[in-house]
Formats: sequence, structure tokens, C-alpha cells
Amino acid sequence: MDRMTRLRGSQRSTICRVDEFVPRDFDVPLGLETPQFVLEPLGPEHNEQDYDAWTSSMDHIAATPGWPESRWPREMTPDENRADLQRHADDFRNRKGFTYTVLDPASHDVVGCVYIYPLREGDEDASAQSWVRASRAELDVPLWRAVSDWLAADWPFGSVRYAPRA
Repeated sequence: MDRMTRLRGSQRSTICRVDEFVPRDFDVPLGLETPQFVLEPLGPEHNEQDYDAWTSSMDHIAATPGWPESRWPREMTPDENRADLQRHADDFRNRKGFTYTVLDPASHDVVGCVYIYPLREGDEDASAQSWVRASRAELDVPLWRAVSDWLAADWPFGSVRYAPRA
């Protein structure tokens, strides 16, 4: 089965699409740790490193599976980026979407981002997208694998759209 459109195609969704993105009793994971990277909720405190990571990698991000049709990345000021990070943090707090910064486990430098949001259209329960900065491109496939497994094991979605990697 195509991993872009289904991560757990055989399981039924626990999502009520009308009222909520995740069930009220679901404990949203506060992160994921692997030997190669650590995920933690994205917030305005990541602004400087996040801004540096994506502005130095705009062409790389635009070429990453799942991003070619996106309106982002686009030119933004650091203040606009901070507002965007605050919006993602508010979505996380309000359980409307979940964005994680991807950090190097040793240096805690921002190396990328993972977004988990409801789809506007389609049969899947959620959409996942991820990117890594160009200087850490070797992490793209391991990040995709780890997040795909994490979504299938620890999240309540029956299906997730997440563009496959080579």
C-alpha cells in the first residue's frame, strides 16, 4: 500500500473529523528521540535557529517530497517567522495541529521541522510533512522513517498522507 496515503490502512480511525483533530483523551507526544535527532514542540524560542535553518535551505526544502506544491518556503522577516512559530505553538496547545522542531541531539541545533495537521480534503486523517536543512540532507530519509513509524505506533490516526522518500 502506498505510504504517502496510508500508514495504517487496516486500522480504523479514532478521529472525529468535525469537532477535533485528535481525541480529547489522547496524550499528544511531547517529542521523539533517536540517536540521530530529537523532536520537541516548535515555539518562538526556536526563532533564530529555525529562521537560519530554513532560510539557508529554501531550494532544498522546495525540492523535498511533499513540498513542491507548498507556498512555503517564502521570503519572511525574522519577526514574521516568530509570529509563524507562535501560530504553530498555539495550534499545538489548542490541539489543531502539531509542529515539532528537529534538533541535533548533541548540539541542540535546529536541523529541520515536522508538521502534523488535518487535511482539508481527502480520506486521510492527517497530513505529515518534514524538512531538514540542506547541510543535514542525509537525515531526510531517517527522519521520514522514524516519523512514519511514530505516527503509526503512537498516534490515533487510521491514515496519514506523508510523501515517501527514496
